[in-house]
Amino acid sequence: MNKHIIQYIAAFIVIVGFFSCATRHYERPSLDMPDNYRSTDSISTDYIAMNDSGIATVPYKSFFDNKELVTLIDSGIARNYDLQTAIKQIAYSQEALKQAKLGNIPTVSFTAANASITRSSDNSLNGSLASQFLGKSYVTDYTSYLGISWEADIWGKIKNRKSAALAAYLQTEEAKKAVQTQLVASIAQGYYNLLLLDEQQRITENSIRLYDSTIQMTKVLQESGSVNELAVQQQEAAREAAKATLPQIEQQIAVQENALKVLTGDNPGKISRGNSLEMLHPADALSTGYPANIVSNRPDVKQAELGIVQALGLENVAHASMYPSLNISAQGGLDAVDFKNWFNIPGSLFGAALGGITAPVFQGRQLKTQYRQAKISTDIAELQFKKSVQTALQEVSNALVETDKLKSRETYLQNQVTLLTGAVANARLLFANGQSNYLDVLTAQGNLLQARLTLAAVKSQRLDADVTLYQALGGGWK
Repeated sequence: MNKHIIQYIAAFIVIVGFFSCATRHYERPSLDMPDNYRSTDSISTDYIAMNDSGIATVPYKSFFDNKELVTLIDSGIARNYDLQTAIKQIAYSQEALKQAKLGNIPTVSFTAANASITRSSDNSLNGSLASQFLGKSYVTDYTSYLGISWEADIWGKIKNRKSAALAAYLQTEEAKKAVQTQLVASIAQGYYNLLLLDEQQRITENSIRLYDSTIQMTKVLQESGSVNELAVQQQEAAREAAKATLPQIEQQIAVQENALKVLTGDNPGKISRGNSLEMLHPADALSTGYPANIVSNRPDVKQAELGIVQALGLENVAHASMYPSLNISAQGGLDAVDFKNWFNIPGSLFGAALGGITAPVFQGRQLKTQYRQAKISTDIAELQFKKSVQTALQEVSNALVETDKLKSRETYLQNQVTLLTGAVANARLLFANGQSNYLDVLTAQGNLLQARLTLAAVKSQRLDADVTLYQALGGGWK
């Protein structure tokens, strides 16, 4: 007998050891990470500094040097509905994690009172015995008992279920961070667009005043016979065209203000501004840190990696489900056929203990399919993680190139505005002295207006590009 028991135990240990070897543990997939972000040769080495984690770890209150913008972001983080939903998802996942952590705790049930009465037919065995021994044709039973059941986690099923639940919970944490980084970027870019619209309005109004001055000068020249009515009409038509853009700009301002209000969890309304677009200056250089840091800094990349951990945990659970499970249960309490003896101790005391091994028999194909599907899900999660890393690298590289090229473009446009400002002054002077016609003045003023509007747009785009780079590196959730 002892020999057989030893053989059974040895076989059991071999099975457990084999399963332990077959269970997969998480290791981060190999990634082909570049030493530097791909950019342009003209980008300063400050952009790809390797001595720190880059701007990704900089809190948004330090990154944005604008009091009104930081106030808007604070309001958005506190009140935005998408972010609040993400926080609720964390709480939901946390409850599931709490439940999973109690998976290896025995299940305890208590029946305070249970009474039953059974009447069998007189010709049945139970009926004959009841009449013979109890002197009545029915049987009563009164019980109160405590039951305990427990599944031994010999295959790590419960452990892996907890691991998957923890990964799911941590994914919601990273999802919340991802929502916040997107929210911070959206508020900042919306605010910069609002300042751009304000600047467009200011430039247009200044151009209208310049047109007014030119029209007055043209009318004086008309009275002296130097120009005809057509010159005045052309100047006035150009002024009206400029005026016609103001209602459109005002509409866009209202729409942008309403959008910012909704992002910050408020009803549509006005937005207070601080410095004008002219007073804001994009950064000359921003540190990106190592490309490898993007795996730990980007919430969406971390979320994708945790997706592998969750899928692997569920894969191991599916694997463990193919093996026998060891269950132990016990009951104890009071039991009596007569109510008067129900609480007669120790006569009514009873107890029972049971241990059993349950193995799947006819579910083999179903469990095997579930296991193979779980393995495929893990492979898919790994592919999604690798894709998220490449996407992140692409977004950072694109942002670096955009930042560099916008900086160059702004320099050229600033030179153009300076030249056109002088050209307008010269055209007006020549026109006043009869050495040029009104078309030269109209052309110069129109070109200057368009150049100023384009320069303002590029300044706003540079600020947007800094925000895009900040978000691409994973900044905004601190």
